[in-house]
Parts: sequence; C-alpha cells; structure tokens
Amino acid sequence: MPTLSAAASDLPVNQIREITEQAWLTSGAIVLSIGEPGFPLPRHVLDAGMACLERDETNYTPNAGIPALREAFAARFRERTGVSDGNRFGADRVYVVDGAQQGLHFAMSLLLAPGDEVLIPNPGYPTFVMTASLLHAAPVRYPLYPEHGFQPRISDLEELITERTRVLVLNSPSNPLGAVFSGDLTRELVSLARRHDLWIISDECYEAFTYDVPHVSPAVFDSEVPGEARVFTSLTLSKTYGLTGLRIGALICPPGLEKVMNNAMEAIVSCVASPSQYAALAALTGPQDYVSHAHEHYRANRDAASAVLDARNIPYRTAQGAFYLWADVSHASDGDVRSWTHRFLAEEGVAVAPGTAFGSIGEGWVRIALCGSRQDLVEGISRLPARAAAR
Repeated sequence: MPTLSAAASDLPVNQIREITEQAWLTSGAIVLSIGEPGFPLPRHVLDAGMACLERDETNYTPNAGIPALREAFAARFRERTGVSDGNRFGADRVYVVDGAQQGLHFAMSLLLAPGDEVLIPNPGYPTFVMTASLLHAAPVRYPLYPEHGFQPRISDLEELITERTRVLVLNSPSNPLGAVFSGDLTRELVSLARRHDLWIISDECYEAFTYDVPHVSPAVFDSEVPGEARVFTSLTLSKTYGLTGLRIGALICPPGLEKVMNNAMEAIVSCVASPSQYAALAALTGPQDYVSHAHEHYRANRDAASAVLDARNIPYRTAQGAFYLWADVSHASDGDVRSWTHRFLAEEGVAVAPGTAFGSIGEGWVRIALCGSRQDLVEGISRLPARAAAR
C-alpha cells in the first residue's frame, strides 16, 4: 500500500473526542466533555429545512451561498459589531461554509503555504493545530498563562514572530477558557498584525454568549481598503442556534477577494447543502427566543457550577463567555490530566475534557461544558475530588 502523507499520519488524537466517545460507551455516564447544546430546535427552523426538501430545491447553490442567507449573516454581523454602514460588512464579503471547522480550513488553505508559521493559542481549540498541520504549515503556540488571566500578551507574541510567520489565530470568547478580549486588547492585536504584515483568523463561534462584558470583533479595527485588510472572521450557527449537525456557518473575508474565494470554495466543498442554508436563514431572520433562552441557561449553569466548585475548593476561571468552565484539578491529576480523566470516568461515571487537549499549558486543568442539564452538571461536578483547604 502507498504511504499516507506525514501530515495526515502524524495528526494528534483529539483528546476531547477520545474521552467523549468512551463516555458514550459507558452506561449512565454524565457527559460534560463536549459542547453540544441540548435544546430542541425551534419549529420554524426545522420547517424551513424540510420545506426546501419538499419543494425539491436540492440543486447546487452559488459557491458563496444563497444571496438571502449571505445578507442575513452580514446583517447580523453588522448588528453584533455595532457597524451601521451597510457597505462596510456587505453580503459580498460573506461565504457560507459547512460549519466553522470547514471555515477554518478554508481560511488556512487561502493563507498558508507549506512551511509557513501560524500563531495558535495555548490553551486553544485542538483543530487549530490539526488543520494547520494537515496543510503542511507549522503551528507555533503562543502562551495564555493563568497569572495573566489567560489573555494573550503582545510581548509574548512579538517574541514568536519570525520571517516565516503568516497568520495569527485569535479566539474570543475562548474555547476552552471562557476568556473574552477587551476592546483595547483586540485593537492592539490587530495593530500587531498590521506591523508584522500578518493575516488574522478570528474564531468567533461563541460571540452570542458573553456575560456582563461585550464581545469585540477584530474586524471592527481592520482596514476597509482592499489590499490592506487582513481579518477573516469565522462564525457558526452550531453554538448560537444549536445547529451542530446541520453544519452551517460563515466566513467573512477582507474586501477584494471574491474571485479567489469562489475558486477555493469550489475546490473544497462547491457549496453547502441547500436545506441547511434555508434552515440557517430561518434561524437568523426568525424569532430569537432560542438564543436568549440559551444565554440565560448557560449563565445560570455557570453560576450553579461555580458554587459547587467553590464549595469543593477547586480553583477555576469564571467564564466571561462561551459555555465552559476551566477548572484546576492538579491536586488530583498527578501531572497527567489526560490519564486522570479516563480514571475519573471509569470510577465516577463523569466525562470532562482534559486540559492537555488544548495545549501544554492545559496540564492539570479540565474543561467542563455548561450546555446540558443543570441536574447532570451539578451532579457531575459534585463528584470531582475536593481540594484540601490551605492552612
């Protein structure tokens, strides 16, 4: 048999999937390891997808997506960023993608050549590294330290930039950390990219879910001049509306790239399935009760989980956004949190994601998903080993 490429053969195991799939095979397990919204989809969203099938609208769509959906994404992005100018983030800059992961692959395919370096957060979502590696690029981790609130520092990034650095990946609100970048920090990060002539890929999958702090998109600080703009924004409806299985999102690109974007989209996926696009259109333009309900549910779950962790004296980062808690179990994990999560599942019937799934700085930490039932969440966290109080 011919050999696979080294990039494919050497892809690391996604430790989130590893523990979650084991949990799915464990009878009665409480699964807190994966970010799967647990609410039924709104009826009008389901009806829109089914109506598309019933009228047999199952042919190809334009590469970039159906025009009405592109405009709906653009309108939501303008609303969420506070940009009133309809020309600034127009529908012509929106490309409908097969979920945020395909959008990430799409953007990296456009921007990275073999051997190029891409700056990726540590801790950060594992497919940042996996996707860059599959494209024969070199992922370079930039640190997010607990003592700095898991926020990127300009000085740390400056030290890592070389002549081969091409892309800076940003993620706010953060998966797994729940951290949210301030407006001032976001502006500084865009200025850093401009000084070093870097592209930015901004993963904003959780932009709908922040708690008492605003979400600020790097695109707000980007240039509007073709040839000078540098921010690609990745959005998804998987988390905002619970459409994880419909695989639908958007990549908002800098101006002036329409031809190359269409060509690349054709080479990667041609177009997204039409029923998913019409369901997404209904989600974006219809009643928003699902989003407001989900937001309050995640906030209440965060507060309930935090109370249990406080009672058990387990340190954690209070989530400002997304729907995860980042908790320190180093008192129990003995320097190998990946193995510990498997023992914890076997002994206590609870799955949490090991921090090492997200990078080396995640050793000793776990990510706890807040999006399921409050009863399961509180029960699962109550089984974490308590930490002895300091004397």
